[in-house]
Amino acid sequence: MLMDKILILDFGSQVTQLIARRVREAHVYCELHPFDMSLEDIKAFNPSGIILSGGPNSVYESDYQADTGLLELGVPVLGICYGMQWMAHVMGGEVSAGNQREFGYAKVNVAASPLLADLADADNTMEVWMSHGDKVSRLPENFEIVGHTPSCPVAIMQNTAKNFYGVQFHPEVTHTVKGREILNQFVLNICGAKPSWTMPNYIEEAVAKIREQVGSDEVILGLSGGVDSSVAAALIHRAIGSQLTCVFVDHGLLRLNEGDMVMDMFARNLGVKVIQVNASDVFMGKLAGETDPEKKRKIIGAEFVEVFQEESGKLTNAKWLAQGTIYPDVIESAGGKKNKAHAIKSHHNVGGLPEDMHLQLLEPLRDLFKDEVRELGVALGLPREMVYRHPFPGPGLGVRILGEVKAEYADLLRRADDIFIQELRNFKDENGVSWYDKTSQAFAVFLPVKSVGVMGDGRTYEYVVALRAVITNDFMTAHWAHLPYDLLGTVSNRIINEVRGINRVVYDVSGKPPATIEWE
Repeated sequence: MLMDKILILDFGSQVTQLIARRVREAHVYCELHPFDMSLEDIKAFNPSGIILSGGPNSVYESDYQADTGLLELGVPVLGICYGMQWMAHVMGGEVSAGNQREFGYAKVNVAASPLLADLADADNTMEVWMSHGDKVSRLPENFEIVGHTPSCPVAIMQNTAKNFYGVQFHPEVTHTVKGREILNQFVLNICGAKPSWTMPNYIEEAVAKIREQVGSDEVILGLSGGVDSSVAAALIHRAIGSQLTCVFVDHGLLRLNEGDMVMDMFARNLGVKVIQVNASDVFMGKLAGETDPEKKRKIIGAEFVEVFQEESGKLTNAKWLAQGTIYPDVIESAGGKKNKAHAIKSHHNVGGLPEDMHLQLLEPLRDLFKDEVRELGVALGLPREMVYRHPFPGPGLGVRILGEVKAEYADLLRRADDIFIQELRNFKDENGVSWYDKTSQAFAVFLPVKSVGVMGDGRTYEYVVALRAVITNDFMTAHWAHLPYDLLGTVSNRIINEVRGINRVVYDVSGKPPATIEWE
């Protein structure tokens, strides 16, 4: 299918893939490639426009340099943060270290610009999210300033004759109030791209790609019961049918009654062959004594693969291991094509695979964000309760138990977590919407510390759990959920009264950034 396309060149920002997400929200196809993509490949891609991402380096001392020939292709270019600085640097302007760094909210004074259309507030300002230390200190020839802040004299620059634009802030993050509209203005109006990319089209392309990759081989999929692996299973099943076998591993770190629910859900809804493996003793044994979060993730990931390989050996032609890896997993593991981003944490499905694994990887959701995965699930005909279930990490409760993982801790945590989820479903707002549906992800975290309490006339010395609930569109940034006090009070009372061994409940009010959604 012939579609207009936007090319995004990645200079290593942690939020580059959010640019892709925003472009897709405008129903325009885009691909993200490393900054050093060859000019020949850029021409072959034939983009309607090019977006240059941000990055962690200083353009005047970095080898993160794109081919300047892209500026001669006659297509519109938008530089974001480092991308703007690169454009200024290579076109004869000057970039220097700023006297004052800008991180977080800023108010930009703006002038008329095709990029901004009529998006500015009545006082000709825009609220944006900055994250930079360097600044453009001298404009390239034929550019003009159309946005500035007190500490950033060139916050927005443009050369309308060439359709070149640069913004020092990040329009891709939700913190920039009109950021999505700015990107829409560039993609739809300046580039003239038609909004023809839709999820049904994506399914058609993905199914064809899976069939081409797999051929007549068998595929084994690690099924967690979460949204990602469920949608991956449905997509792969549509492509290759009975060649797919799902393996559901009970590692002793599941939510309450998770195993029974997952098996029932898939038997009822997907008609896929699912093998359940109880490996809790093995996992707990491997995790004994380990407190480091990264090592725990890798132990769990490696053991998953061991189980998958053992099960695949029982199949006559299993040559592929399918996983529900999605974009945020890849970003936070610095798992992009060039490994240019700074790693935050590894994910079991992109950071814990052994080099000698005899199965090839099949990751059909690797380029999708969580909300796209949900949209895909609906388009595939999966039931709402499956698609809109809150995300659950592959390592399960292993990354929600701080410090050493013990069966005792897992039992306490899964009961506390179940109470939290129950009450989120029970409490509804004035429109009848449950707080489970209003939040994007919610869970309990086990803290390996004890606190003094009083129950009846007796002293207690028991464990603490923290509650975490966030609201987000893309899981790259998130706000803590302002849950009603009555809801928090009910949850706290129930946990303390019903889960013997816990006598204190706290609530996490950290956003992402600076915190991650999971605690480990």
